[in-house]
Amino acid sequence: MSVFPASDFSKTHPACLCLLDTRLCPSTLRVNTMPTIYETLRADIITAVKASDTPLATILRTNDGAIQRASLDLNKPIDDELVTATLRKAVKNLTAANAEFEKGGRTDLIEANLKEIAVIEKYLPKGLDAAKLEAIVVEVIAATGAQSKKEMGKVIGALKQRPEAPLIDFGAVSKLIQAKLP
Repeated sequence: MSVFPASDFSKTHPACLCLLDTRLCPSTLRVNTMPTIYETLRADIITAVKASDTPLATILRTNDGAIQRASLDLNKPIDDELVTATLRKAVKNLTAANAEFEKGGRTDLIEANLKEIAVIEKYLPKGLDAAKLEAIVVEVIAATGAQSKKEMGKVIGALKQRPEAPLIDFGAVSKLIQAKLP
């Protein structure tokens, strides 16, 4: 085993004596051993390809590409927040497409989109139930003192600051807020 000069150690991690083996560098080790949503998605792509499940592999690869594109566009690393936002956007787009397909009488495409939505929703965190969401909205409306629909932005801004924010579907909650405010 050769000895590396001390200046080479700074190439991996300044406080690390890992002999340039980044696999052993404490800065690269994750404390959380649970796989991220993205890691789960990538593992499921491999499983689907090995099982020759082409439709599932196509759905997962399409969403993997959308996540990578969003990461590049926003110049952000891929994390659970980015993955969740991208997958929610995909579900929203597919739901909107279903409305158009329904107008055109394309039940085959609606069924395909519903299958894709079901696959994507496996990777999304479970949302809040309607009763809990309504209670949170009422609490935030009271806390912000909002009196009319013109102050809806304050309510949504306050909701985004809450710890439950990642679980809230803001498209649905805006309709709830509009119903609560005169």
